[in-house]
Amino acid sequence: MHRYKGIAAATFSAFFLGLAPVFGRWAILEGFSPFLVVMLRTVLATLFLFLLLLLSNRRLFYIFSVGMLACFLAGLLNGLGSLLYYLALRHLSASLGQLIYSLYPFFVMVWMFFDGQSPSRLTLARMMLAFLSIAWLTYTPTQTPDWEGILLMLGAALLYALHLPINQRVLYEAPAPTVTFYTLLSMSLVVVIAYFALDRSLPPAGAAWPPLLGLTAVTFLSRLSLFLGVKHLGGVQAALFGLAEVLVTIAFGKFWLHEMLTLRQWIGILGLAVSLLTIRFEKLERPLHIPQGWLSWIRPPDIPPQVPWRPDR
Repeated sequence: MHRYKGIAAATFSAFFLGLAPVFGRWAILEGFSPFLVVMLRTVLATLFLFLLLLLSNRRLFYIFSVGMLACFLAGLLNGLGSLLYYLALRHLSASLGQLIYSLYPFFVMVWMFFDGQSPSRLTLARMMLAFLSIAWLTYTPTQTPDWEGILLMLGAALLYALHLPINQRVLYEAPAPTVTFYTLLSMSLVVVIAYFALDRSLPPAGAAWPPLLGLTAVTFLSRLSLFLGVKHLGGVQAALFGLAEVLVTIAFGKFWLHEMLTLRQWIGILGLAVSLLTIRFEKLERPLHIPQGWLSWIRPPDIPPQVPWRPDR
């Protein structure tokens, strides 16, 4: 049951995350600055989730103190990564930007390895196939690479990947909506400070707001479903399955933003799809607390660090 919940949540997360660069690129093309886009979508998504929890179940605001600290650390990293992400979209198309960003499962695997969790051979094979497909997708010999945009997007992927294992530790004990709220709250603080310190631009006169509102909606829905997927599948599997977001970005980028793909890129998409579909052969179990690792400090105070434990939820 947990397997199917995790796969369903990861699927929804991938769909919504795949729409994010399309809406973000659209908003930037409408004249919104990247800092303004990140600030508005994050703050609005946080406010919406706050009202939802306030009206539905106030007990979800409770979280153990170390868990809140970890959520704020994850939000800090993800907030900085979001700023790099939307700055990169000034240089890259939505499809190309998302393809580069899709390297983040590799970084997740590295962080999880250092935290005491090793991937299976099938996971390594699926990841290698995915990366070869992404390399095939992004290779364009007739165009000069925009290295500034590429480096910004790689930095965003690295920071995004780092926040997943941190949140996974909190999700051993806390519900997904709780983790989502406190992570988004921390992200909001980061991007608001960045906006007022580095930008302060106002929305352009007559600019279209639908892309920004759409970006807010997919930010809220993607974060909530992402952490639910991480809770039931673990960080690596949720991230690897989340590569489906590339297909969503490419599809909507083609029809909404008129971004064209070559035959080489379609072959890469096929390879990526094979990597995603082979998740049915993975032996997925609900993640358990790992007593060792560099993130072992993230646990409720009544749980000793040397004793493995299973979540009650």
